[in-house]
Amino acid sequence: MQFQVILTSFALALGLALPLAAPAKVKVRAKPSADALVQDMADAYKKLDRKRLTALLPQVRGHVLEPWAAYWELSARLEDARPAEIRDFLGRYAGTYQEDRLRNDWLLLLGRRRDWATFLAEYPKYRMNDDGSVRCYALLAQAETSEADVAEQVQELWLAQREPEEGCTAAVAQQLQAEKIKPLVVWQRARLGFEYDKPQIARQAVNLLKPELVQTVNTIYSQPARYLEGRVTAILPHSKELVTLALIRLADSKLEATADELSQLRWKIQLTQEEVSWVWGVVGKRAARLLSDDALVYYAQGNPAFMHGEHLLWRVRAALRARDWVQVQDAIASLNESQMRDPAWIYWRARALLALQAPDADLRARTLFKSIASPRGFYEQLALEELGELITPPAAPEPLSENEKTAARDNAGLRRALYAIKIGLRSDGVREWNYSISLHQRGGMGERELLAAAALACEQQVWDRCINTSERTRQQIDVEQRFPMPHKQAVVQRAGQVGLDPAYVYGLIRQESRFIVDAQSSVGASGLMQVMPATARWTARRIGMHGFKPKHIHDRDTNIAIGTSYLKLVLDAFDGSMPLAAAAYNAGPTRVRSWLEQTPEAGIEAAIWAENVPFHETRDYVKKVLANATNYAALITGEPQSLKARLGTIGAARMAKAELGESLP
Repeated sequence: MQFQVILTSFALALGLALPLAAPAKVKVRAKPSADALVQDMADAYKKLDRKRLTALLPQVRGHVLEPWAAYWELSARLEDARPAEIRDFLGRYAGTYQEDRLRNDWLLLLGRRRDWATFLAEYPKYRMNDDGSVRCYALLAQAETSEADVAEQVQELWLAQREPEEGCTAAVAQQLQAEKIKPLVVWQRARLGFEYDKPQIARQAVNLLKPELVQTVNTIYSQPARYLEGRVTAILPHSKELVTLALIRLADSKLEATADELSQLRWKIQLTQEEVSWVWGVVGKRAARLLSDDALVYYAQGNPAFMHGEHLLWRVRAALRARDWVQVQDAIASLNESQMRDPAWIYWRARALLALQAPDADLRARTLFKSIASPRGFYEQLALEELGELITPPAAPEPLSENEKTAARDNAGLRRALYAIKIGLRSDGVREWNYSISLHQRGGMGERELLAAAALACEQQVWDRCINTSERTRQQIDVEQRFPMPHKQAVVQRAGQVGLDPAYVYGLIRQESRFIVDAQSSVGASGLMQVMPATARWTARRIGMHGFKPKHIHDRDTNIAIGTSYLKLVLDAFDGSMPLAAAAYNAGPTRVRSWLEQTPEAGIEAAIWAENVPFHETRDYVKKVLANATNYAALITGEPQSLKARLGTIGAARMAKAELGESLP
């Protein structure tokens, strides 16, 4: 080193130029982009990494998603935050989804702490009002501060919840102590816990009455038959309630044994009519979901007035399957007001009137059909056809003005939502989008605003928001928004190659993924056609697709090729039945074959078959895919379409080929 310095000095003195030594290469780490920092904060929030969130927040100030970043940072440490700090956030981001989201979180915390003064001051500012626990805390606050009569509202909210939670449970506990809610309601909640296969709900409910019985509830859940073997009487305190739980649990695995047990004289005498009827409702529902011809026999043993809403819906379905129109009519009449407004039961009520030729049946049925008839959905389309009309696209609304389009583009909530979706924060973006179009200070968007928001989503190719937003309009219907056809060349070409109706393919994709190319389900289904990895491998081998790797399913064209090929295979296996193929695509051919085994050889109306599909998801899926396909066909062909023609008749003769049903994973 010293020699180098001397040499350099000598050279400079002589005026000589020496070659400069190459500077040492220093690796400079690229500074993360603002978007990457926001994504990092989103990940840190999932882990509740408070230190990381606090360190990153200053770096994203001014970013379009700053309200989200600030929300994550404060929400993660909300329990330790000062009220002044919380109010500062609420003021800084006033009017945003994040303000309302944080207020929701704060109200839950205030409710747990029983800080009713602060709670009641903040609750009127809470706009979304969609959290059942918050609503229950509000009712509890009213009860404790003003002695308001809130029992009925608390009871309704609590029984409707499908998960154990604190707010409504606390409100029920207070109302029990005040003797405003009866212990029967608590036992009904426990019964629902067993029916939903969520014993934690039953444990939480029983703990409100008798904590010492919680262990017995656990025993009943795991060994209901053994518990009943030792019961010769139900006259001891709470014994009949526990026997009722045991019978409900037993029905889940041993239906006939439960019916036999329930028919015994001792339980008929010792259990109340309400308890016996509820259990018969459970047995009837279970039998109906198993497509058993005994379902209506079981239902007849109890009083519908004491059955739960889900029991009553399956009673209607069982009556439809039996084509017993008297019981269809009676079963629909036993539904509650909310259920009666469902287009499904309006349609079947009208069909029952026609089948029974009641007085003025034609006029009354026609009035009911008219009340729901439209191209909107499954039963709405069927009602149109009952009125002698086919499905045609409604007239397009007036084109959006530039002012209407500009207002949508300038909506800060919509902009944030689209940006969040763009950088991969889809769930956050979807929540803010839904909030922005439905719950803001003006009370929700009007139809023209909704059409403009949908158009904005369509322009950005965020098809799920485009479709779902447009579907909110009632009078002004833009079918091109509701039934878009992205990837048209790829879909239509591939459908033609495998011999599928492109309208059917579009109807299925719309339901599967809403045209989100990188859609990923919680169970591993991927892409536009939501193909499972095992299904993809099986189909690739079946159609001779060489070199297929699981990662290829994320490629758009490969996904369409695999999905359409599989759909064609199932359609052929089920003798061209679109409802059966759709059900098989969703639930698997093996399950559909087992359902077909319970179908009368002579056949059954496809709409009745679809309504009796045991799985809620598949039942809803089949109806929506077929209604979608009918609308797409009307758009593609420009001709009126018939949903009934696509449904056809379903019978055991349409049994799937054993090879397909047995070899598919």
